[in-house]
Amino acid sequence: MNNLNFWDGLDDDLKQSLLKQLRNLWTHTSTALEGNTLSLGETAFVIEEGLTVSGKPLKDHQEVVGHARAIDLIWNDIGRANGMTKEDLFALHQAVQTERILDIYKPVGNWKVEYNGTTAFTEDDQQVFLEYAAPEAVPVLMDLWLEMLNGFLKQNLDPEEALLTYVELHVSLVRIHPFFDGNGRMARLLANLPVIHSGWPPILIPKETRREYIRLLSKYELTVGIPKAGEPLLPNKELLADFTHFCRIAWQSSLKLVEVMREKQKGRNQLRREGIRM
Repeated sequence: MNNLNFWDGLDDDLKQSLLKQLRNLWTHTSTALEGNTLSLGETAFVIEEGLTVSGKPLKDHQEVVGHARAIDLIWNDIGRANGMTKEDLFALHQAVQTERILDIYKPVGNWKVEYNGTTAFTEDDQQVFLEYAAPEAVPVLMDLWLEMLNGFLKQNLDPEEALLTYVELHVSLVRIHPFFDGNGRMARLLANLPVIHSGWPPILIPKETRREYIRLLSKYELTVGIPKAGEPLLPNKELLADFTHFCRIAWQSSLKLVEVMREKQKGRNQLRREGIRM
């Protein structure tokens, strides 16, 4: 663990405000990437006031409340002491996947039981079907993924290492797509665990970059093919360079929030010093 967390040295009110701002922005960006229509301000209102926004779908409200609950689990040290377990992942999925469907083929808090895939576009703008890992391969692949995650959680990562760790965990989880739904939100939550654990603010993907985000992920996935048991989770890592650059830029939003709060703290500290000299 780093000697300092990104909130260390802040007065308690500044720390709590920073954590709220990060939670609100993280929830807004991640759910908006999946089509949620609530604005940042509306997202914060729903989370903090527990009230609905007139004219907006109930599903959108449930999504932001569930995502904020998952972030609270992360803030409350889930997975930090003894590493993450499969049960921890399932608990996060239950928080994120607030829409409860009584369907054995759409399990919440468990691995998928059916094949899944999506329509993607090649670099020459051709439509293709992008298939994720087969359901029977998921337990083995996710055992490897958890081993990789827990290995990173034991390390004290500098900013560049934290960025690369985020990219590898994010891309490999999306490749597997272990759940029937909520995989993108889960990837953006879980890949940030080692980042936060090493003392850095989370990497957040702006909703405005959705098209490029999907394009870069699809490009890698289409190039390396379907993940299979017994094969590396991330073949040809050199192909991740563009997505790494994308995430480096995306990280600036949360780093900026921290910088603003630290400037406020500096101002307070200066006033305190001046008060002592008077």
